[in-house]
Amino acid sequence: MDNQYSRTRQISEQEDQVINLQDILSLFVVKWRWFVLSVVLCIGLAGIYLLRTTPVYERSETILIKEDKGSGSAFSSVASSFDNLGLFNSNANVYNEIAAVISPATIMETVKRLGINYSFTEEGLFRDAVLYGTNLPYNVTIEGIGNNIGCSFRMVVDSLGAVSLSKFVLEGEKLMPEEGKYVSGVVGAPILTPLGAVSIERNPFYIASEDDSQTRVINVAHHGIVSCVKAYNTKLSAAIPDTYSSLINLSFTDASIQRAEDFLNTLVAVYNESWVSDKNQIAVSTSLFIEDRLRVIERELGEVDSDITSYRSENLITDVESASNMYMTQANELNNQILELNNQLYMAQYIRGYVASSGDSYELLPAVSLASSSASNQISEYNTTLLQRNNMVANSSVNNPLVVELDKNLAAMRAAILVTMDNDIDALNVQIRSLQSNQVASTSRIASTPQQSQYLLSTERQQKVKENLYLYLLQKREENELSQAFTAYNTRIITPPFGELLPASPSRNKIMLIAIFLGLIIPACVLTVKEITNTKVRGRKDLEKSSIPFLGEIPYCVDSDEQGLKYHLTRYFTKADMDKKRIVVKEGKRDVINEAFRVLRTNIEFVIGGEKDKNVIMFTSFNPHSGKSFLSMNIAISFAIRRKDVLIIDCDMRHCSISAYVDNPEYGLADYLSGRKDDVEGLIVQADRFKHLHVLPVGTVPPNPAELLSTESLKNLVEELRSSYDYIFIDCPPAEIVADAQLVSKVTDRTIFVVRAGLLEREMLDDLEIFYSEKKLGDMTLILNGTQSARGRSGKGAGYRYGYRYGYGYGYQYGSDSASSKSHHHHGGGQWRVDG
Repeated sequence: MDNQYSRTRQISEQEDQVINLQDILSLFVVKWRWFVLSVVLCIGLAGIYLLRTTPVYERSETILIKEDKGSGSAFSSVASSFDNLGLFNSNANVYNEIAAVISPATIMETVKRLGINYSFTEEGLFRDAVLYGTNLPYNVTIEGIGNNIGCSFRMVVDSLGAVSLSKFVLEGEKLMPEEGKYVSGVVGAPILTPLGAVSIERNPFYIASEDDSQTRVINVAHHGIVSCVKAYNTKLSAAIPDTYSSLINLSFTDASIQRAEDFLNTLVAVYNESWVSDKNQIAVSTSLFIEDRLRVIERELGEVDSDITSYRSENLITDVESASNMYMTQANELNNQILELNNQLYMAQYIRGYVASSGDSYELLPAVSLASSSASNQISEYNTTLLQRNNMVANSSVNNPLVVELDKNLAAMRAAILVTMDNDIDALNVQIRSLQSNQVASTSRIASTPQQSQYLLSTERQQKVKENLYLYLLQKREENELSQAFTAYNTRIITPPFGELLPASPSRNKIMLIAIFLGLIIPACVLTVKEITNTKVRGRKDLEKSSIPFLGEIPYCVDSDEQGLKYHLTRYFTKADMDKKRIVVKEGKRDVINEAFRVLRTNIEFVIGGEKDKNVIMFTSFNPHSGKSFLSMNIAISFAIRRKDVLIIDCDMRHCSISAYVDNPEYGLADYLSGRKDDVEGLIVQADRFKHLHVLPVGTVPPNPAELLSTESLKNLVEELRSSYDYIFIDCPPAEIVADAQLVSKVTDRTIFVVRAGLLEREMLDDLEIFYSEKKLGDMTLILNGTQSARGRSGKGAGYRYGYRYGYGYGYQYGSDSASSKSHHHHGGGQWRVDG
């Protein structure tokens, strides 16, 4: 049984959740005006934001990084073979070049070349316009200002060239805080200011516009170079389209399209120049080495020539080789071979000594041809790696893990070069010794050659060695100069700077969509939270579990949409309708509110049934402002329209709500119960428009309502009037607040308990159930008042509301002359008043 009850309760809770969701959606439809107002407001705010926000444009450029094919090492060949197979393909070189392109050093040089550490903005109606390039009328220079100093000022220039400078700020501090103080001058002449001498010149690239005939207000700012580099670095981005690509996509955002394009073009140009400069360092190092050796060899060659000339002159030697032509041919061949090997040995020994003496210094090795191609390739690979290491150190530090790894590789490569050079030197020495032994055998046969001939032969041999080496170095110098002159850029521009004419931010469409979304979601969230946190009785569904008989529900009602909007505004911000007494039941009217009262009238007739003698019905509630007086009056009118004699007794002696409908007659129920009046018939007021409707007002407001209602006079009065009317309705104060309702219930047959939607706490329904079960009030039934179309069942789709509110004031004073009493017994007898 318990499980069955638990499952039933879970199903009920799930149904409640579905119904609540439907109620919330219906509530959104009812509150559509708030959604429209919120959307309009958000769109207006979005429009203001778009008008006041400076648009930012994006420009993109694509460049190609050319592959370096200069290395001829075995390792490079193997790597190239794997690359052709698609294995071990790496674009680490491209990532290195990206770091070089967007490095702070490259950006700083770009900023200096373009002079964009100066910014110019012209004051506008909604936002300041950025001036640059062809739309910048004047160039400004602040003499003596440091690169890392930030300053600004305001410049006013009229059509004749007169200039007024003001609002000087240096490093965030105002230099001329006095209002209206300025420095004047003219365009083209230096102006002395608190910031220093300011030169204002016309921009030769400026394109004239209609604004030139007007006075222009321009704000000039000089930014510190470091802060400017940081700012532009955040605007710049670089990316690789895919993993195996050598392309780099550069993107830059700026408020000026022309400045963005100039920045990208200049950035690539600065990078190319830097790359060429790095590449030419090898050629420069080689050139210095060749020039040094040429000077040494030229001096030695001059000494040899001088020695030969002096010896010939002293010994009168003209032809020293005619005696041994046959043997000399063989000797010459050996000499040529020895000369070539000596050249190679000389270069190998020098390079080996250069490598050994350089140690751990990071200097480039001379790129000269050696006998061993392996050594030449190793030197070329060493120089390439060294340049890569120096670039990384320039953009980071020597502590960079990549730099440390490259240092280790360089040390290993130097050791390998030394080993290779030692092997080459040993091999050359072996070859030279072998040729020299052959030469000795050949020269020994020249027995008859004079000593002078031997001396000249040796000296001339040295002369030829120096001469050949000198010619070789001259040739290498020319080759090095040509390679330096024809060094090509590392990049090729694939796509020049381009982009959309519409700003990248703020995006008008996105901002408007966000505004519309917020305009819808804000009231939806507010209404949803309000609905979820609402602990009041919301509609008929909250009363379904109650065992108290339910008579019906009355929706809110207004006369028109205009009044409905007015009601919404006054409901949340004022209490203008708190004391509004309204008659909504009209004969022949078929609107929702009249139909609701007809249904209510039918249900009351059904409840009474054949017990015509039990026709005394009281109205009460838990809360003030529940609409008891409104309901009792309109229900009475609905019966009076059907020719039923109805009497309404106003027992709410503290507020006199029913009496207010007949303009608060001077005498009434209180006067009868207190004994001041004996004729009750003379106190009853008959309605002019409804002859079957009668009202017994309060009359003089008593200081002791409970004492008057507890007397036998009230019971006798009700018994006396019961037979004279078809229905007697008694309007009572709220139960539990004062004792009046329970006193009146002793003389009534039935109780209609009014529950006001949106006013009564749902937890109070348990107390109401206790009232019913303990029969504290006689034969109790319920009326749900003030339901809205999104909540009640019978009122769905109607959208009617009535603007009646109920107010209680219990601060009465004793005595008939009190201010509160006087407010209720002015005007005499039977005048009927209908509001609205």
